[in-house]
Amino acid sequence: MTEHQEQPAQLEPMPTDWRRALAVVAHPDDLEYGGAAAIADWTDGGREVVYLLATRGEAGIDTIPPEECAPLREAEQRASAAVVGVSTVEFLDHADGVLEYGLDLRRDIAAAIRRHKPELLITLNHRDSWGTQYGGFWNTPDHKAVGRATLDAAADAGNRWIFPELLTEQGLEPWNGVRWIAVAGSPTPTHAADATAGLERSIQSLMEHKTYIKVLTDQDPHEYCRNFLTGFAERAAVRFGGRPAVTFELFSR
Repeated sequence: MTEHQEQPAQLEPMPTDWRRALAVVAHPDDLEYGGAAAIADWTDGGREVVYLLATRGEAGIDTIPPEECAPLREAEQRASAAVVGVSTVEFLDHADGVLEYGLDLRRDIAAAIRRHKPELLITLNHRDSWGTQYGGFWNTPDHKAVGRATLDAAADAGNRWIFPELLTEQGLEPWNGVRWIAVAGSPTPTHAADATAGLERSIQSLMEHKTYIKVLTDQDPHEYCRNFLTGFAERAAVRFGGRPAVTFELFSR
């Protein structure tokens, strides 16, 4: 007899009743490898998305010293964000590769949440590994630190007694309006956003990271970006009514 195999659960559609989102990740290109197709569609619909990066990715290219690499990667991130309709890109200037989860990181992210007042927070996989659908690779310390700090900063931003200096020194009133945190690249996704409209721009957005991609692969850059992003979008389609999709693990608040 053929053994019955349970089908994976279908993914729920991402919520759409929001106007402002803040995407918080560790490095330039983190969003382009997971969320850009969804972000392009959201900005097309009139929603505002702001990018916040903990580092400038200055330790990411072995052949370029950090002091030269940082401005290159910052410029590429700004160009990449513009492709998908994001005009505000901020950097926290934490050191690339040695990010630590802790109060400083939580405070910086909470401050950004208070400034931008998002209803939706977006971050990258905070779990130890990427799971089998992403090759089973161990996750990096930077991704884990920023993802976990973002999840916690959502509550920090709304509590006036946590980091009171944000109010007394920076004039940032508490913001308790975050309704969801969406984790891109999670090994345990629960929701998805249709990538049909934004997929081509997500490919162009990833290609803006020319300096990084050049040392990352020997493939033609366009072929590499297209194959990577369309491959994941098509695999997600199996759990999203046959539509190419970007997946998220969604936490409600």
